[in-house]
Amino acid sequence: MRAIEFFFDYGSPYSYLANALLPEIARRHAASLVYRPMLLGGVFKATGNQSPMQVPVAAKRAYGAIALRRTASHIGVPIAMNPHFPINTLGLMRLAVAGQQAGVFEPLHAALYPAFWVKGLDLADEAVVAEVVAGAGLDAAALAARAETAAVKDALRASTEEAVARGVFGAPALFFADELYFGVDHLPHLERALEEST
Repeated sequence: MRAIEFFFDYGSPYSYLANALLPEIARRHAASLVYRPMLLGGVFKATGNQSPMQVPVAAKRAYGAIALRRTASHIGVPIAMNPHFPINTLGLMRLAVAGQQAGVFEPLHAALYPAFWVKGLDLADEAVVAEVVAGAGLDAAALAARAETAAVKDALRASTEEAVARGVFGAPALFFADELYFGVDHLPHLERALEEST
């Protein structure tokens, strides 16, 4: 089956929006959706990039917030700017990898994105994260312990380094047929490529 690779970070609002749309896009085009956790901070450090919300031009930052709200409204995905944003997502992204390795990624992933981008929870707080994980019916302590293993740390580092090597500079970053599609606004181009490849 054809595959769409989705490099994401829970601290990226546009990754949250893309995450809401991608399953249906993959379904429509009979493609598998492969979730690739990466550390966006590591990508920024390696590429010299920065979050659009941290650009030095105040007017551009303000407009970025407006653009985010408009995009969310246009695609019909609820979003609320988290008062704790931005956060260090290292723990969260390790947790995502741990969830994949433990075979519980789907419910974990479904709980983490709305916790940050709808409920406004502080996911830099381990106790808050544990509550979210437990609320998803998962063993929070076991996943937290797995997230600290060398296997998880190495996997996240490798995924982040792979993303950079393949030309990723931010999130969401999607690959189909080895071509990069960056951002929610390029999802129509991804769909066109999927259509043309059938």
